[in-house]
Amino acid sequence: MSSEKDLQAKFSREDQRREAQHQDEAQPGQRDPMEPRPVSIRPDYRGSGKLEHQVALITGGDSGIGRAVAIHFAREGADVALVYLDEHEDALETARRVEQEGQRCLLLSGDAAQSEFCRSVVEQTVEAFSRLDVLVNNAAQQFPTSDIQDILPSQLEHIFSVNVFAYFYMLQACLPHLGEGSSVINSTSVTAFRGSAHLVDYSATKGAIVAFTRSTAKVLVERGIRVNAVAPGPIWTPLIPATFSAEKVDSFGENTPMGRAGQPAEVAPAYVFLACADSSYITGQVIHPNGGDTME
Repeated sequence: MSSEKDLQAKFSREDQRREAQHQDEAQPGQRDPMEPRPVSIRPDYRGSGKLEHQVALITGGDSGIGRAVAIHFAREGADVALVYLDEHEDALETARRVEQEGQRCLLLSGDAAQSEFCRSVVEQTVEAFSRLDVLVNNAAQQFPTSDIQDILPSQLEHIFSVNVFAYFYMLQACLPHLGEGSSVINSTSVTAFRGSAHLVDYSATKGAIVAFTRSTAKVLVERGIRVNAVAPGPIWTPLIPATFSAEKVDSFGENTPMGRAGQPAEVAPAYVFLACADSSYITGQVIHPNGGDTME
């Protein structure tokens, strides 16, 4: 079994081999053209039944962090409902990986920024699995812009619809089915805390998610439902080559203290922790897997 030191070296070598690349496809991008492909789970990750008999609904679950969370949850014993936009091939591969872990996977394609779709997703999930225990709000988009004056009202409305409104809609749809011991996990970002000159609107949505997390945690604590968030730093996912230039991709993550981008496999265990009983005394908090960025 690989040691932690070997694992760090392995991920570092993979990032050193990353070539400058860009995808012209629409967001959130495709996994197959990436070089190297993101690592979704460590080969030595051992599940221990932390989510046995539970059902998790994950938005943005086709690839990247969403895929990694789905596979980790499955290895811990959970059935998974995956919500994604239209990346059907990536979603099918994620479902295959979940089923490979011996768990069931339901694929649900559509726009989570539409409240009616969110209600339909939850209804189908409960119909298929007869319960719902964990909600992971993870879907997001970003549009790098060098000048704040270039952010059009249409872009601003769109990014808040996808990155914030969808989180509200999905939680509202899930609440009738969540009970004591349930967990809600929202994906925010390091940019919510340190800002980003090229992702002003995106950073604003991620800051809103932090406030949303802390506020809903206070609302739901009396019902025994915990609400927390994960704020990843630069993580190697399809969203990166789909939104940044090849030059930016080539140096992606190098400004972190660890000097590299992280892998989805290095983020997903934080979601496992927040979903399971190990974090039973934690709510309204944010975990920061960001390569050592202290946000000073």
